[in-house]
Amino acid sequence: MSVVVEVRRLTKSYGTARALDEANMTLQAGSIHALLGENGAGKSTLVKALTGVHRADSGHILVRGEEVSFARPIEASHAGIGVVHQERNVVPGFTVAENICLQEPPSRFGLVDRKRQREVAQEALDRLGVAIEPTALVSDCSVAQVQLIEIAKALAFRSDVLILDEPTSSLTESETGLLFTVLRSLRDAGASIVLVSHKLEEVFELCDTVTVLRDGRSVVESEPLANYRQREIVDVMVGRALAQREPRLRKVDRSGTSALTFEDVRTVFGHKNITFDVHPGEVFGLYGLVGAGRTELARSTIGLHQVTGGRLLLNGEPITIRSVKEAVHRYGIGYLSEDRKGDGVFLRLPIRRNVAVTRWRQISNWFGVRSGAETSIAQRFIESLGIRTRGADQMVDELSGGNQQKVSVAKWLASESTVLFIDEPTVGVDVRTKDELHHLVLDLAEEGTAVILISSDLPEMVALADRIGVMDDFRLLDTIVNTKDYQSMSKKILGVIHDTEHERETTPAEVEHVAD
Repeated sequence: MSVVVEVRRLTKSYGTARALDEANMTLQAGSIHALLGENGAGKSTLVKALTGVHRADSGHILVRGEEVSFARPIEASHAGIGVVHQERNVVPGFTVAENICLQEPPSRFGLVDRKRQREVAQEALDRLGVAIEPTALVSDCSVAQVQLIEIAKALAFRSDVLILDEPTSSLTESETGLLFTVLRSLRDAGASIVLVSHKLEEVFELCDTVTVLRDGRSVVESEPLANYRQREIVDVMVGRALAQREPRLRKVDRSGTSALTFEDVRTVFGHKNITFDVHPGEVFGLYGLVGAGRTELARSTIGLHQVTGGRLLLNGEPITIRSVKEAVHRYGIGYLSEDRKGDGVFLRLPIRRNVAVTRWRQISNWFGVRSGAETSIAQRFIESLGIRTRGADQMVDELSGGNQQKVSVAKWLASESTVLFIDEPTVGVDVRTKDELHHLVLDLAEEGTAVILISSDLPEMVALADRIGVMDDFRLLDTIVNTKDYQSMSKKILGVIHDTEHERETTPAEVEHVAD
């Protein structure tokens, strides 16, 4: 296989913080390469240097043997390097073709050439081997289709190097399988693909070679992945053996009044007859495939959307929540959002302001919010959660994804909520941060918080929840007491979902035949 890209001794600093420290990586044609490391290890900085977002301070990047220095992303695109970011970069109101050609639309006589635009889009979609209509609105496409449209955008530039950052974070298992089929076909056609992911099971299923970054340095440099076991990769990433902990059954007292009760709750999204309760000190899991209605139920509960029927009871007393402010300050109900950058944190504000926002009422005076009090609150959680930062005044958008997630967690810990929805807490975070967040969830429950955990990660759900509510199509199908045995629990949970899907697929004629 021929070498397509070489990174040699690449170094990049932001102020006094060194993000890359003489990092090396080699990419070959016809190969899928895993780029791994903890949050803050330098993966994003390396990708930004390769794609023209930032320039390195020193070192060399060679593309097909020639040294390059990209000043803008468009220059990297023209050199055949495409990137698909974890956060989707599409315009929902535009067509598929308009999005695919968005970076450099074809023109004729000074106007966008719509016919050529559709042709370019169709060529890119054909290369992927997927049936998506170029004239369709992106807003009408599924999450998996949007992911493929992002890849098609890169292929429209004839990219033969494709970098994907956490591409499966929002995909179901079947959608992930479709994506992997596409990536393998691109590899077999000679493309060089870089996969940035924290899901090691997927990495070992898909990738051929691996580079591991730790503290900005290449501790594993473009080696065959077959040389390593999954546990060895984890140890290399964190720099030490990460202790494995077996899930354990917790004793939860459900004899008293529940912290939060749902009685036949209905919402504007179409939820019907949602009935369950969560007790102080309990982790109640809501599991389901993407689109099951779990996040929408949480957002309706805290006043972001309307509950149209049924009752919510807090400590046995009926409540009506009209706003997030009322949920947080009057009832002590918090929501750690799955959308870290959209809802979880204020990217252009410092850590102290983000963490203390739920406490502004208590730390304000006639002159406004006291910054010293903000710093004091933030510093406590910076230390307890191990947030890697220069200090409480650092802007959140300068932090790695995992540390941004910790800031979002800190905000709700500071609020001292008695009931806390935690929505997909470990999407896009590294193995060490995932382990820390798992322990944090259990610690919250041990301290008496009623936790409602939403996760599409079934091993995570089985490891953390005391009871698991299985949802599909905005309905609560069943509630299962967790035995912590993954094999039996996964069989039960997926069996419930499978049976429901089978019922939906049954035709009226089949129902009549069964009845006869």
